[in-house]
Amino acid sequence: MPAPAPKWRQIADEIAKKIENGDYGPGDRLPSVQALVAEGKGATATVHRAYQALEAEGLIRTTQGSGTTVLGPSDIPPSILTGAARLERLRRTGRPLAPRETYTNSRSVLRSCADPEIANLLGIDLYDEIVVRSRTFMRDGKPTVLALNMIHVRALSVLPELLDAGPMPKFRHDLYTERTSRTITAGPEQSAARLASDNELHEFGIDVPQDVPVPVLVLRTVYSDDEGPLEVWEDILRPGVWHGGRS
Repeated sequence: MPAPAPKWRQIADEIAKKIENGDYGPGDRLPSVQALVAEGKGATATVHRAYQALEAEGLIRTTQGSGTTVLGPSDIPPSILTGAARLERLRRTGRPLAPRETYTNSRSVLRSCADPEIANLLGIDLYDEIVVRSRTFMRDGKPTVLALNMIHVRALSVLPELLDAGPMPKFRHDLYTERTSRTITAGPEQSAARLASDNELHEFGIDVPQDVPVPVLVLRTVYSDDEGPLEVWEDILRPGVWHGGRS
């Protein structure tokens, strides 16, 4: 039986449900932290953490002197959290996805690495086997990011679940650390523009003639432990979607 969510998450979920149901609409002011404390919702730090999570999820905004208000769809810019920023948000909010975000087309395969740049980043020989995990992130039903994880095959001895395309009980980096006592760290995020492949255009649902170039932004982060590179995480952003960094 799964453990109950922490109290701050329960408070955040209760408020999020009221926003979803229309009890609180865009522009409405939420009760202050102290008002919720007075109602017996929890301690000041607990309620404050719940509001922080809701703000990180893009549902509310707290402004000095104006209190906390509910955001509407037009208040949320079409920005995308990727790589280390997405993981940071997961740890801040307890949720892997942003509001109105889903994912589809989860795949996990063992294949040879034919990309010299990826092979070099992982410290392997060209055509050595790697685990490739991929999924398409959606917001409001529209594809926004194609996420690719190219993982060193040595991780399989620790995480055999990598070949299962379904969700793991915990984020794979946390499971890896639990089982090996090795910490995984993120390198600097690199960005580059290139032309989208036919497969990427198909995943994004973009239908253009073959001779029409479509530029996309690619964000890449290398994750390592004390033995060396372990994973290359790439995010291909749909044209018109911009990178929101760590906000």
